[in-house]
Amino acid sequence: MELPSKRPDDMVRITTPELAQAFIDEQVAALREQVGEKNVLLALSGGVDSSVVAALLIKAVGRQLICVHVNHGLMRAGESEQVIDVFRNQMDANLVYVDATDRFLGLLEGVAEPERKRKIIGAEFIRVFEEEARKVAGDVSFLAQGTIYPDIVESDGVKAHHNVGGLPEDLQFELVEPVRLLYKDEVRVVGRELGLPESMVERQPFPGPGLGVRCLGAITRDRLEALRAADKILRDEFDAAGLAGKVWQYFVVVPDMRATGVRDGKRAYEWPAVIRAVNTVDAMTATVPELDWALLKKITDRILAEVPGICRVTYDLTPKPIGTIEWE
Repeated sequence: MELPSKRPDDMVRITTPELAQAFIDEQVAALREQVGEKNVLLALSGGVDSSVVAALLIKAVGRQLICVHVNHGLMRAGESEQVIDVFRNQMDANLVYVDATDRFLGLLEGVAEPERKRKIIGAEFIRVFEEEARKVAGDVSFLAQGTIYPDIVESDGVKAHHNVGGLPEDLQFELVEPVRLLYKDEVRVVGRELGLPESMVERQPFPGPGLGVRCLGAITRDRLEALRAADKILRDEFDAAGLAGKVWQYFVVVPDMRATGVRDGKRAYEWPAVIRAVNTVDAMTATVPELDWALLKKITDRILAEVPGICRVTYDLTPKPIGTIEWE
């Protein structure tokens, strides 16, 4: 089945439960026609996009859906554990968990260029899915992804999203991407109508390459762990300040560079951490919120005190455009 690559100019934005239900009915019918009696592998990150795709496919083909969650070692703190709990224990999904941390980090060793990183991660995801498909009884001809319209737009000249420009040319699956023409806000409306829990519907966007595009430049395990720890502090403090659901996305970036600082009276030559927070509706444009100074100071104090290897904390004030939401 040929997948559309451009959103029609006259396509109505999904803003109401009624429009969402009409979209669901249309996609369930289309999915049944596309998949037939065959099995489908879903690349399940746990984000709202892939979660909505999972719910649509469960509605359409039931146990023919096999959800695969790949831990590539670039997840946020506690992320994979949360995905397993929600989908296996609460939603009773047919979930396969694959810990491929060493595999991915080995392939990424020494790779600094962002597009190369994205394409390595995207291609290796497919290799993992091909291996899992061979373990499944029956015909697995389809790969489902939570691709949305901004992924397609940005992959044309801005940056290759791992699920668009990062796919290998010898892909052995037919793609199933029922929300590929929707914006993020529309996906959330559909998710609510499908009955997904609000915590899942409002879950912060998290890129497929994960922390791989926030650990800037060539990834090292020590800097990756510093990033993961700093990011958890940021998220914990935003939650405690009541900003969850009020600020669209917030995260930490750790560049592959060092700055001079002073720690315990001695010179410290360590990494900076960059706080990034944005508000947006459709992810095509974004503004930067004016955060409370006391909150920023508390986050800074905690990161500097609790995360080895970080000696500076900054706040990125760049809107989109010119900047993209992610740094890589």
